Amino acid sequence: MRSGHGAGPRAGHRFRHRVTAGLTTLLLPLGALVGLASPASAATSATATYAKTQDWGSGFEGKWTVKNTGTTALSSWTVEWDFPSGTSVTSAWDADVTGSGTHWTAKNKSWNGTLAPGASISFGFNGSGSGSPSACKLNGGSCDGGSVPGDNAPSAPGTPTASSVTDTSVKLSWSAATDDKGVKDYDVLRDGAKVATVTSTSYTDTGLSAGTDYSYTVQARDTADQTGPVSGAVKVRTTGDTTTPPPTGDKVKLGYFTEWGVYGRNYHVKNLVSSGSASKITHINYSFGNVKNGQCTMDDSFAAIEKAYTADQSVSGTADTWDQPLRGNFNQLRQLKAKYPHIKVLYSFGGWTYSGGFAQAAQNAAAFAKSCKALVEDPRWADVFDGIDIDWEYPNACGLTCDTSGPAAFRTLMQALRAEFGKDYLVTAAITADGSSGGKIDAADYGGAAQYLDWYNVMTYDYFGAFNAQGPTAPHSPLTSYPGIPTAGFNSADAIAKLKAKGVPGSKLLLGIGFYGRGWTGVTQSAPGGTATGAAPGTYEAGIEDYKVLKTSCPVTGTIAGTAYAKCGSNWWSYDTPATIGTKMAWAKDQGLGGAFFWEFSGDTANGELVSAIDSGLK
Repeated sequence: MRSGHGAGPRAGHRFRHRVTAGLTTLLLPLGALVGLASPASAATSATATYAKTQDWGSGFEGKWTVKNTGTTALSSWTVEWDFPSGTSVTSAWDADVTGSGTHWTAKNKSWNGTLAPGASISFGFNGSGSGSPSACKLNGGSCDGGSVPGDNAPSAPGTPTASSVTDTSVKLSWSAATDDKGVKDYDVLRDGAKVATVTSTSYTDTGLSAGTDYSYTVQARDTADQTGPVSGAVKVRTTGDTTTPPPTGDKVKLGYFTEWGVYGRNYHVKNLVSSGSASKITHINYSFGNVKNGQCTMDDSFAAIEKAYTADQSVSGTADTWDQPLRGNFNQLRQLKAKYPHIKVLYSFGGWTYSGGFAQAAQNAAAFAKSCKALVEDPRWADVFDGIDIDWEYPNACGLTCDTSGPAAFRTLMQALRAEFGKDYLVTAAITADGSSGGKIDAADYGGAAQYLDWYNVMTYDYFGAFNAQGPTAPHSPLTSYPGIPTAGFNSADAIAKLKAKGVPGSKLLLGIGFYGRGWTGVTQSAPGGTATGAAPGTYEAGIEDYKVLKTSCPVTGTIAGTAYAKCGSNWWSYDTPATIGTKMAWAKDQGLGGAFFWEFSGDTANGELVSAIDSGLK
């Protein structure tokens, strides 16, 4: 799979997603599995959740996680579920699993049956078939820990309010939850982790760090130890900020971090630190979340929240533990923000591959926005994200598929997102840079939508490439037009001018930079405009190669329209260099633009020379 991003026929964020069999992770919340929770026969103080961690078509790997949500130790556990006919367990580990027809039972081993309050244990199995579990029971009760016969779980408490904020403490208050048998106490959660259990509807959290952002939620527990839903979140920043202002000036310097880069590319959040890039950027777009059934959804939960990092791989230098509530990229981003407090992180949804769901989302924009905020504000990682980025490629125009939702749909979606997220979150969008007459910029109301957004990431790259296999060769990211350009309006200057003419302030426009090149093979002419026979070989995809490779494998032989090109053998490439980025940043400042962004971090050198060029160019 891939994700597009840009202006041309095949332009867009390149979605070099892993396709290795067995690496797809599908988390299945208990509430989403029809019939998973069966009537309980006794009160339960534990939950069991299921995840399909690998799927290779004819079979799969599954994982159950049992968590003690009560206040006393659990001495043993038994998980039962049904599979549809044709689906079965073939082997298992960390539990004794037996089957009778379509019914399966897993019992703890002698060494992992005891669970302290708050602790969890996982066991796994290989299966054949493609079915999902149903009718789950944990120790004879409900797997979701929330159903006791004749006793409903408590309601959600009111969203906490914060007062008496100091450098190291904050007082939280909330309205009481209700329960048919009575509320016993409340769990106070800071950034998704429980920090206290209290019997009143207020709590003062102490021992905090000065000038630091925290997110608080509350959850009620009734007399049967059933927990209700988590309240809304309140964000708090302690006083006494002593952090040094970032050395970035007042311009936005944003990079895309790809979720799938942790696989074949072996690029991780720590690379932002080792390359020196973290101190030179202001924002990160984490890409990509998916859009399904009119809702924002997580794509690869293993990479996002489960992948374990060793001490030498992690930003903090501390190894992940098997039972910590959050691992993966999200936890590494949390550690990065602790180390570099000036960095803001946005969760980006869509891209070339996942834009097909936006048309349905726009039909009920308010519901879509609500689903996005619920995902971004999930208590387990509410402190990680500072906003949302929408990469709809392209509204009322053609990308991977053609959208016919109309010119107003994009504005409607952005209005709903701003209404839902409010003024304290960033709301941004990556948009086409097609400056041609009647092109993609003209297809949607980008001018009208701008009032709801903090900025647009204008995808000023991918204008030309080997998706036109015979050429003519042309730079994929021209800053300006030039004699012989294959398509009028396919350049940064024309795109920015058109957006300004539609009423978008320059301060809300970021210039896009590609950290990669596009190339052809079978080329005999060194100057742009030559013919070709097809796409030049690339490490991950024909016709595309990272800057860090091209700078030595095919060094620059010329420049045109503010960007560089190179002829080596029969291959012809175009890409940006530190020098051409410097030219583009000077142009962006002259135009009064809000800054620049780039796709994406892993294309840069190990010492981050392209990020450095953006940083120095915008100062």
